[in-house]
Amino acid sequence: MSIEINNESGVEVPQEELVKLIRHILAAMFVHPQTEVSVILADVPTMEKLHIEWMDEPGPTDVLSFPMDELRPGTATHPTPAGLLGDIVLCPVVAQEQGAAAGHSMEEELLLLTTHGMLHLMGYDHAEPEEKEEMFGIQRELLASFLGREAPRETMQ
Repeated sequence: MSIEINNESGVEVPQEELVKLIRHILAAMFVHPQTEVSVILADVPTMEKLHIEWMDEPGPTDVLSFPMDELRPGTATHPTPAGLLGDIVLCPVVAQEQGAAAGHSMEEELLLLTTHGMLHLMGYDHAEPEEKEEMFGIQRELLASFLGREAPRETMQ
C-alpha cells in the first residue's frame, strides 16, 4: 500500500495518524493492499484556488477528492484490484476552524475529513438524501472503528 502525504500547509499535522486511518479504511473496505493514495495538506490560498477551479465555488474548502482509477470497495472474497485510488487535498487551517466550531480538535476534524475524502475516492457521494445517509453512516462507522468507539447515531457533519 502506497500512501504519500505531502504537507504544503505550513501547519504541523499528525501525518502518521492520517496514514494509519487510511490503511484502516482501505482494509475495512477490502481495497487491494497495493492501492495508491496521495494526501496533500494545502494552505488557504491553494485550497481556495482549487475550490474555485474544480467546484466553481468561492473561498477555501476543507477537503477535495480527485479519484483516479474509479476503484470501488470490494468484499472479503473479492477485494478491489490494485490501482491508483486518487488524491485527497485537505486544508488544516479550515479544519482547525471547523473543529473549534464543532467543539473538537484539528486532529479529530482532519480524521473526519480524511475519511470523507476517502469515501469520495471510492465513489460515494452525498448529493441526494439517500446517498448522504449511506455515505455518512459508513463514515461514522469507519471513524468509530478506527478510534475504538461505538458509532454515534447522529451525522458527524
